Amino acid sequence: MSVVARQGFKYSIIGYMGFLLGTISAIFIFPSNFEFYGKLRYILPTAEMLVPLVVLGISYSNVKFFHRVEKDGKKQNMLSLSLLTILINFVIFSIIFFILPLFYPKFTKLEAWKSKEIILPMVLILSLCALFNKYTSNYKRIVVSNIFDNIFPKIANLGAFCLFSYLLLSQQIAFVFFFGMFALMLLGYVYYTNKLEKIQLDFSTDYFKKNNFWKEFSNYSFFGFLGTFGNYLAINSFMIGEFMGMEENGIYAVLYALISLISIPQLGLFNISAPIISKTLAEGDMEELDRFHKKTSLSLYFLGAVLFSCIMVGFPFLTQFMPKNGTMLREYEPVVWIWGSAVLVDLATGFNGNIISLSKYYRFNILVMLLLAGLTIGLNYYFIKHTDLKLIGIALSTAISLTTYNVIKIAFNYFVFKVSPLSIEMIFVSIICTLAITVAIVLPTFNNNFINLVYKPAVVLILIYIGNYFTKIFPIENYLNLTFIKGIFKFK
Repeated sequence: MSVVARQGFKYSIIGYMGFLLGTISAIFIFPSNFEFYGKLRYILPTAEMLVPLVVLGISYSNVKFFHRVEKDGKKQNMLSLSLLTILINFVIFSIIFFILPLFYPKFTKLEAWKSKEIILPMVLILSLCALFNKYTSNYKRIVVSNIFDNIFPKIANLGAFCLFSYLLLSQQIAFVFFFGMFALMLLGYVYYTNKLEKIQLDFSTDYFKKNNFWKEFSNYSFFGFLGTFGNYLAINSFMIGEFMGMEENGIYAVLYALISLISIPQLGLFNISAPIISKTLAEGDMEELDRFHKKTSLSLYFLGAVLFSCIMVGFPFLTQFMPKNGTMLREYEPVVWIWGSAVLVDLATGFNGNIISLSKYYRFNILVMLLLAGLTIGLNYYFIKHTDLKLIGIALSTAISLTTYNVIKIAFNYFVFKVSPLSIEMIFVSIICTLAITVAIVLPTFNNNFINLVYKPAVVLILIYIGNYFTKIFPIENYLNLTFIKGIFKFK
């Protein structure tokens, strides 16, 4: 097995482990104290939202220009100057942050200002981690960085929450642990980068001045910077925390973890599909790209629809097993329906954005991501300030902006590349899953919630299997074939 294949396999395993750790914690542990969990889920996304203002796309340039500087023996020079630039950017950002109240006094009333003692250091740490993450990926070593990015934040959330809510230690101690995990993550990145190749600081600017290389580096960094503002999830957490309160933010985070189960089929699949997309684009084989696009989109949509169907019929009974505040989540069932449907639409569109980003039209993807961010902020503000929908309004905002985002990309790819992710089979999938959900809901409900939690999703799975058996939409037998499974894991 090649280095890339081994790293890809291990990367996927770590990704699933982190995903399961976060989801199980969000469902069975965090609901016991939505307010404190909301604070944790406010601090990290807010810091992540501010990181691009410090990094300014420099991390992406460390990937783009790595092979050029490696050939010229200037890798350490690029890394050193990038680190120095981020530190300077952070100082400038901090100065602006602290003088902003002089021009906008209401800024001091924001939760971001009240939590500045932990948010600002987090911004610096996450900015440096973002640089090391991209830099180490040039060595085709992505597993360790995935542990840092996927596992450490989950442990930080879980550990801080348990210290405060279960061990009844002070909030300050919990935040110290939370921050300490990210400080440890940065130290781990530095150690690992140094292990790959000894870090030798070189702050000379001669190489970057030669042939105005710094302009090319800066221009690419700027486009990378613009492309980081489509993170509507961080925007949602920030706006909910600021305008609705930490308890609602905690509920939102738990619902997000549950809805994220629908996206499981997508995990790691882009790493497999990216080379195929790049190859077909380079060869100009749009017919093959269209076939592959439809096939992967249908697979993602079918598997996502199956998971969504099971979640919808099982959600009312799952909340009964959540600690203390599960009944509060039951009131937000419409959020799961609305947001889950938007995620399904996103899965149905497949790798629309990836096709664009891997082509010469990658700048268009950046513009659309900026549109997504702007539309999300505008809709969030409208639903929060002018309606009483609360988190249902946030779900509608997300659904509208995400669907608009995907429709634009579908249209662009169709007119430019003549490819589309949509197929008639998706309609059959929708009909089968809708019928399965309807039958499971109207079936008798027992007094035992555990029985309901097991048997209703089981009915959904059986009905979908029967429907798929006659329509032959998705090759389920390939995934249930024992010989196939043995071949993957090389069982003897």
